[in-house]
Amino acid sequence: MSEKLIGILAGMGPRSTAPFIDLVIDQCQSQYGAKYDEEFPKMMIYSLPTPFYIGRPIDHQLMKKTIIEGLQKLESIGVSFIAMPCNSAHIYFKELRESINVNLLNIVEETIKKLPIVSQKVTLFSTSSTFESTIYQKGIIDGGHEFIFKDEWQTKLNNLIQNIKIDKENQENIDIWNELINDVKNESIENIVIACTDLNVVLEKTHPSINIIDSSKCLAESVVNKYLELVK
Repeated sequence: MSEKLIGILAGMGPRSTAPFIDLVIDQCQSQYGAKYDEEFPKMMIYSLPTPFYIGRPIDHQLMKKTIIEGLQKLESIGVSFIAMPCNSAHIYFKELRESINVNLLNIVEETIKKLPIVSQKVTLFSTSSTFESTIYQKGIIDGGHEFIFKDEWQTKLNNLIQNIKIDKENQENIDIWNELINDVKNESIENIVIACTDLNVVLEKTHPSINIIDSSKCLAESVVNKYLELVK
């Protein structure tokens, strides 16, 4: 295998970094049977705090500038490609991709690929900024699915995400999550796209009886796919 270095621009938010790396490791084991330490890929992980605040407008110019600096930092180190386990960052994907000369994986594209082939009801759990950008809704609807969402769900999601950032072990997090799952089931929705990497904190502790399409897992799978393509 030739030497390849995976770049991970993470830290958006800070608690989402470790769960994502765990997902990449899981994918190495499932995709090519990695077992011994030296069989796993080299990764350069840059945890980049960004100017993001739940319930406050984003300074988009500052946000883009911050993320571009992070991408260019990873590129300067010599990574082979980059993944960003942050859905909100993908609002600026075109500009971000054009700011570097290495491949940048797209979490939205990788997630949309995992939607059911047949038409079903789908909803979205994300930050307000990701939701308002419609980057996921377009893919869901273009795939022939029915998109359903209620405004009060976003209020609950915002509270949950903020709680996770403050205290990931707070029992209230699980309570809010279970309430959201019940709300979705009451609308006969069959699929939930999880498009906020912070939500992995509660997702890994619960097993809802509904189809979950986790953007973090989809991106982790793509990271290992890309790595294996490059080392052939």
